[in-house]
Amino acid sequence: MDIEIVFQIAAVGIVLAALNMVLQNSGKKELAMLTSLAGIVVVLFWVLQYISDLFNTVQTLFQL
Repeated sequence: MDIEIVFQIAAVGIVLAALNMVLQNSGKKELAMLTSLAGIVVVLFWVLQYISDLFNTVQTLFQL
């Protein structure tokens, strides 16, 4: 696994945390929640390939 994906996820987390704070302080809590949800979806799409590789490796390891 590349270390780049970990740094990308961390960067998205930091940006989303800052954006979430700004939006909540300006009174737009609904938009802050939607932004956080969108960030989670983006990260899940990035990690989906690695999860698929993990399941294939486990399947091959146990010969299922």
